[in-house]
Amino acid sequence: MCGIVGLFDLRGKRDFDRELLSRLNDSQFHRGPDEGGLHLEPGVGLGHRRLSIIDLSSGQQPLFNEDGSVVVIFNGEIYNFQELVPELTAKGHTFCTHSDTEVIVHAWEEWGEACVERFRGMFAFALWDRKQETLFIVRDRFGVKPLFYTELADGTLIFGSELKALTTHPQFQRQLDPLAVEEYFALGYIAEPRSIYQGCFKLNPGHTLTIKRGQPLPQQHQYWDMPFKSVGRISAEDAQEELMHRLREAVKIRMVSEVPLGAFLSGGVDSSAVVAMMAQSSDEPVNTCSISFGDPKFNESAFAQQVADRYHTRHHVEQVDPEDFPLIDKLAGMYDEPYADSSALPTFRVCELARKRVTVALSGDGGDENLAGYRRYRMHLMEEKLRERLPLGMRRALFGSLGRLYPKADWAPRVFRAKSTFESLARDSVEAYFHSVSIFRDAMRRSLFSPQFRQQLNGYHAVEVMRRHAANSPTDHPLSLIQYLDMKTYLVGDILTKVDRASMATSLEVREPLLDHPTMEWVSGLPPELKLRGGEGKYILKKALEPYLPHDIMYRPKQGFGVPLASWFRGPLKERVRNAVLGPTLAATGMFNQRYLQELVEHHQSGLRDYSAPLWTLLMFEAFLRHSGGVAGGVAQ
Repeated sequence: MCGIVGLFDLRGKRDFDRELLSRLNDSQFHRGPDEGGLHLEPGVGLGHRRLSIIDLSSGQQPLFNEDGSVVVIFNGEIYNFQELVPELTAKGHTFCTHSDTEVIVHAWEEWGEACVERFRGMFAFALWDRKQETLFIVRDRFGVKPLFYTELADGTLIFGSELKALTTHPQFQRQLDPLAVEEYFALGYIAEPRSIYQGCFKLNPGHTLTIKRGQPLPQQHQYWDMPFKSVGRISAEDAQEELMHRLREAVKIRMVSEVPLGAFLSGGVDSSAVVAMMAQSSDEPVNTCSISFGDPKFNESAFAQQVADRYHTRHHVEQVDPEDFPLIDKLAGMYDEPYADSSALPTFRVCELARKRVTVALSGDGGDENLAGYRRYRMHLMEEKLRERLPLGMRRALFGSLGRLYPKADWAPRVFRAKSTFESLARDSVEAYFHSVSIFRDAMRRSLFSPQFRQQLNGYHAVEVMRRHAANSPTDHPLSLIQYLDMKTYLVGDILTKVDRASMATSLEVREPLLDHPTMEWVSGLPPELKLRGGEGKYILKKALEPYLPHDIMYRPKQGFGVPLASWFRGPLKERVRNAVLGPTLAATGMFNQRYLQELVEHHQSGLRDYSAPLWTLLMFEAFLRHSGGVAGGVAQ
């Protein structure tokens, strides 16, 4: 795993300063502490930081083809490179290393832009072809590996694995994008392709940029999308057998490494499945890592131990400090833009623990999205049945009124918490799903933002993120559609962002077998009732795993990988929250309604309401502002 950075003159062949490129490259030292490399020629500068995993002796980058006319910088792994080498060799290409990186330059020479369709893996890379005067930038299908880019006022394109590589450039303008702020407070992250800064973008998953010297920066081009193409009639038994075959193979190809390898083991279904498959493919005990919490509501370590005992892994457990508060400020530096998933705290700690023993760790990310594991999917389908029976206009009138009148009862048993359900039933399907996953829901954001800031939004609403993807969805099945929306938003913007930054901050490579794209494509085409049946998510996976995992691992209620924010904010972090949310940093932005901020703090700390998630979202925004130097660049008008 690595970090990449580049400079490209869109208008000509200016020489770039080597010291500046080195500084940008070294801002990502944590992504690749083993080696660093630079390449400069007129109009082009490429930098690379290397975490050595495969071909330790000769896999240095930037890496060139035979005559030096094509050069690549690459972050990630191409798991099928050993299959591509003989094919490319037969076509006359000469390989000088045993690394997967070299496959990229020869695949480009042979297949051009279509080369990316041949790669199976996780990757972000930039390739410069001097003869064609073309820069080719790529991001993998699911966005496992990140890539940011922006065009400076002088026509310089900067790109890099992390936003900090761009903000290190002295000409980068740190002007906040108000639309990104709206998305952040709705979703807890800033959805692709936007970043927190105006004019700075993330390359969308499954997209490329083909940039010709002397031509304007083009639009992103999509080379892949999740198909949701039916596999046809298939029995549950045949589907189970095929799923296990694909899972074993996806895990096995991700165990190729020349450095110590292990796995995260949370005690949930997905990570336990990965460990079970690893144990079958390894002659040595698998290294597994878990963290535990003192609060039993957040602690799955006993379930992880069951799996470790069953497969005789070398299991390592550490308990998270219940007052691990210093890490909060560190997160702002790791993520470079506002990011509000509090499970980033334990994720960083488990990465730290794993890195003490291994350089590569396999994870179970991706199973919830493709196999319908989230509880919210069940609720959405129940609501869909009601939505289908009444026209939208009638629902807006009836349930909209009930939603406004019904009290929000965080303290009450779940059966009496009907306000959110009424609000969802008054919406169309996409808007209802957006409502269900929002941190600050519509009414809350209207109260949160100042009149001046709402004016800057000019009517923009974060639901447009989901509407845009829904319009391009290959499926309209109620379950498949929201799975597709999650893959386009939550999976990449939250889950994969969290794991990439946390792992790279500790120089650990994480691989996700459940995000193997041929497997994901096939699973997407399974009948939805094999994914969610009788209220049981991941139905087909759990049935297939019954010979491999204990029953109570698979069929117990799902636990999140969270932290006890509600009690923290009424106890040891009480003053910290009050000072951050009501302090000068947020006030100076002019974005917020100070009276509403006061209400959030007072109502939570008195126990009247649970506003822990909104308060955490504000806390992380305030930490981002302090870390990035406040709003010196202002908010774009």
